[in-house]
Amino acid sequence: MLNTIAYADQKNEKTSFSQSGNEDSSVSSIKYAIWIYIGLLLFEGALRKWILPTLSGPLLLVREPIAIYILYLSIKKGFLYAHKYVLLTWLIGYISFIATMISGHGNWSVAIFGLRILWIQFPLLFIIGKVFDRKDVVLLGKLLLYVSIPMTVLMTIQFYSPQSAWINRGVGGNEAGGGFDGAMGFFRPPGTFSFINGLFLFYGLTAAYIFYFWLSSKDLVNKKTLILATICLMAAVPLSISRTLLLMVGICAFFALIAAAFNAKYLPKIVLAMVGLSVLFMALSNVGFFKTALEAFSVRMETAGAVEGGAKGIFLDRFLGGMLNSLSDTGKLPFFGLGLGMGTNAGTQLLTGGVNEYLIDEGEWGRLIGEMGFLFGLAAIIIRLVLIGEFAVKTFKCVRAGDFLPWLLFGNGFMLILQGQWGQPTSLGFSVLIGGLIIASYKKRPDETIQYF
Repeated sequence: MLNTIAYADQKNEKTSFSQSGNEDSSVSSIKYAIWIYIGLLLFEGALRKWILPTLSGPLLLVREPIAIYILYLSIKKGFLYAHKYVLLTWLIGYISFIATMISGHGNWSVAIFGLRILWIQFPLLFIIGKVFDRKDVVLLGKLLLYVSIPMTVLMTIQFYSPQSAWINRGVGGNEAGGGFDGAMGFFRPPGTFSFINGLFLFYGLTAAYIFYFWLSSKDLVNKKTLILATICLMAAVPLSISRTLLLMVGICAFFALIAAAFNAKYLPKIVLAMVGLSVLFMALSNVGFFKTALEAFSVRMETAGAVEGGAKGIFLDRFLGGMLNSLSDTGKLPFFGLGLGMGTNAGTQLLTGGVNEYLIDEGEWGRLIGEMGFLFGLAAIIIRLVLIGEFAVKTFKCVRAGDFLPWLLFGNGFMLILQGQWGQPTSLGFSVLIGGLIIASYKKRPDETIQYF
């Protein structure tokens, strides 16, 4: 188990917050719970599809008890007292919850489902950053490399198997299949996740680590494993039939180029890596399973690009989420919005009795403003904007100092934290995790002498 391996690696490690034996124990408990949270994030879909399909509904929130436990221990230790982002978000959540019950939809279950994003999950981002250290961040990267290998094998089997096959079962054991329409009769495989978004978020984060390990001057990971994980990442892009994954890998490459530009000694590594990847790509193109997937991916790019306007359409429509439209439509909303949780898919199904469509807005900023009204929705957006701005400044300082890890993690996570669909549990989980990793990656171990200006 991922969490067991991680805990074994950490059990003898002293944390930077240790003052006594009791504090060591409590911090270790929080850290252990965070590893369990990460393990459930990666394999929650497997529980809902294959292992416990009859409990797929409750398992949607399988990480919440762990998050609450982490929050409880962290509050006891005083990790969140006077934390500006957390306190502001708690205040916004409290006011919006009261307004939801008085003037909004009034459904307790839906309101709590929406409130948990602000009160439980968002603070977890800062707890991970507080409790994890640099060693934990690198360890997770190593584990993701290992997990990416069987994950790629799994998605290959899903790609070539019919939707009626057991391996393609949907949430709750749905025999109609869990894949989404792709191209040429092939479906987008979800891997161990409930939906395809979990797969591209997983490989996006893995890509950031792969670039870091290649650029690192230290041998942090076995080279054979790194090469195999790199091949798996390249194969995953066409097999996923996901333009979003291609964009995420492209952004990671762009951030790696920026990092190398500020550290000239790494430019030869970048050039060599680009040449090597090109040769590897051409070699894979002649392999049957990869060639077929590449053809399906190309068709998907052409057909979807014609409808959405190519890469520009993906970036503006999908990621920026119609911010201008959200602001222009605020006159139609009540001052306090329509109510917490109403903009999520789960909240919609609870309120309508099973209708699978969005009642407010599929875009994240539109959801926030629709649920909480212009004032408090915009305040929640600004908090995330300011947080991203802080990340940008600090990670760029790390690049200038010769440390690439925070910068590459930021490259993977900035759009997800800023505009990711937090109403969807997997997207929320990865946002929380990546944000915490960025903060934790600032920390340098005692034997590391990099200074930040």
